[in-house]
Amino acid sequence: MNLLLKEIRHSPLLWLLIFVPVVIALERIMPDAHTLLFVLAVIAIIPLASLLSHATEAVAEKTGDAVGGLLNATLGNLTELIIAVTALHAGEYMLVKASIAGAIVTNSLFMLGASLLLGGLRHHVQTYNRAGGRLYSALLLMATIALLSPSAVADLDFPGREATVHRLSAALAFLLIAAYGLGLLFSLKTHKELFASQDHGEGAAPTLPLGVAVATLVVVTMLVALVSEIFVESVQKAAETLGMSPAFVGFIVVALVGAAAEMAVAFSAARRNRLDMSVSIALGSAAQIALFVAPVLVLLSYVVGPQPMDLQFWPGAVTMVMIAAVVTSFITNGGQSAWFIGALLLCIYAIFAVTLYMIPPGSHGPV
Repeated sequence: MNLLLKEIRHSPLLWLLIFVPVVIALERIMPDAHTLLFVLAVIAIIPLASLLSHATEAVAEKTGDAVGGLLNATLGNLTELIIAVTALHAGEYMLVKASIAGAIVTNSLFMLGASLLLGGLRHHVQTYNRAGGRLYSALLLMATIALLSPSAVADLDFPGREATVHRLSAALAFLLIAAYGLGLLFSLKTHKELFASQDHGEGAAPTLPLGVAVATLVVVTMLVALVSEIFVESVQKAAETLGMSPAFVGFIVVALVGAAAEMAVAFSAARRNRLDMSVSIALGSAAQIALFVAPVLVLLSYVVGPQPMDLQFWPGAVTMVMIAAVVTSFITNGGQSAWFIGALLLCIYAIFAVTLYMIPPGSHGPV
């Protein structure tokens, strides 16, 4: 614990942790100050993400980059799951679906692209185990096919179409969860030797012992989830003031803030030439959202939502997810990277963001 306090004292960024109790208290005192709560929530998430970065890197030193990346992606997606459940309970299905699609695209394009760019600016050429990239890209492609099916059925006109779409979405949810479980069994058990990390990371050992690091991961993840819940409640009102649509808020804003903790770890690992961990976090997180978070939300909608939610996304969202899956599959196939590749991924993400801001889905998109 003394090492953790020392880490906080010697890192000016972690001094922003004071905003965590401030935003929690302010939400109780001034629940209608949406713009202020939005700004403070974003500021509070930044040091929590940094602290989570230190703890996750300490755990990864003991578990290996693949398991460490999986652990970080799981904890980070737990935050996004809580954000989505809050919106699900309120019946904001467009926001939920936009946050799902946005998280997949943000992790596979923005997080991976920024990691490749930051790592490439420090190291001329970086190499990594491409087996992990191939696995996660294949899972993303399969998930995209699952998203296409309800949209295809929705275009047909027959009695009971809506009920059929809900039944199809529930069946696909179980299939996606099963596929994700098989992926974990393949990468962590039966063929784990294929996913061994490339050993060229810089040797700066983390200061936190394993026990403190695990405890920090649990506590900080809960705090991130709590602050993120305040964020999603305030961001909708702030979005109205700024002229942003619910689709843009979910696809871009919620996805970026929800992935802040994972991004901090992925960027730090890339700068230390540990690109295996960065790829594992970025694509592993995207695969988890597509094959675990999304289907879990569909099943939870039968319990916490005002009505069941389906997997029918608006065509633009499915197109963006498909492009992201194909691009990442192509990029990670070589097992090598330089800064320009990361810049290209960021440009594709920027194209999506500008397009969605200028031309929101509107009322024609399925909800």
